[in-house]
Amino acid sequence: MTVVFQFAIVVVIVLLALLVFRGQGERHLALRRIFLLLFIAAAASSVFFPQIWTFAANVLGIGRGTDLIVYLLVLFFLGFVATTYRRFRQMEINMTEIARKVALQSEHPPETRYPIPEDER
Repeated sequence: MTVVFQFAIVVVIVLLALLVFRGQGERHLALRRIFLLLFIAAAASSVFFPQIWTFAANVLGIGRGTDLIVYLLVLFFLGFVATTYRRFRQMEINMTEIARKVALQSEHPPETRYPIPEDER
């Protein structure tokens, strides 16, 4: 059963990598919220019902419930990193577009606003 879990983790990692390169949209935001709710539920259940995690880990061929939780935490962290990277990348693109528009709408060319002294030319 450990091989199945390992295969599932690799599939999840590949899907996270694909999310980095896909476009954003409302569906993507909804998936992020669903996964956040699942993570919160998993965290709460690990505090109140640790034996469930131990049972789930044993079913998957993992020794302890704590190990299973750590593996899942790594997957959620990778998902967070992937979505944060996408968000920052999109912000960089937006800022570049805004800077270009502002530069094109400027009244004076850059040379007249900040003239270069004759001796430095």
